[in-house]
Amino acid sequence: MQAAVMFLDDALAHIRAGKASARILDPIRVDYYGTPSPLANVATISTPDARTIQIQPWEKNMLSVIERALINSNLGLAPNNNGECIRLILPPLTEERRQQLAKQCKQEAENAKVSVRNARREAVETLKKQIKEGMPEDVEKDNEQEVQKLHDKYIRQIDDLYAKKEKEIMTV
Repeated sequence: MQAAVMFLDDALAHIRAGKASARILDPIRVDYYGTPSPLANVATISTPDARTIQIQPWEKNMLSVIERALINSNLGLAPNNNGECIRLILPPLTEERRQQLAKQCKQEAENAKVSVRNARREAVETLKKQIKEGMPEDVEKDNEQEVQKLHDKYIRQIDDLYAKKEKEIMTV
């Protein structure tokens, strides 16, 4: 259940919400001397303001490699290379795009809820099998209630993460 919440948090972090975030660059890999490496391992990534991401490579010769990786990524952002660093300027989101992103976030949250429910179902099935192996029924019922409490706690966390991300996306 905890893994489902962590996965959702990571998935929502990669959805652009109109505000610059270095985490949207996490999936990008660059060729670092023949090895595909995460962008964060070859450059410093910062957000000087709400609409700009700045990438400062540790080695000057990596500028063109990073720029090529950004162009080939499906982020839809055009990198500006000034010879020292690369800037990505995030355009403001349209209302239609905001609604699409909110729908995408809702789908991610639903997938996480399904994972939590599946974990609860598996735990309850395991408890029912343990009754057949000699566990007292009252102990099984107590454990089932604990599983339900955990389920409710993680579902609340998922709802909170979704509400926070939706608010972030819909804020102009």
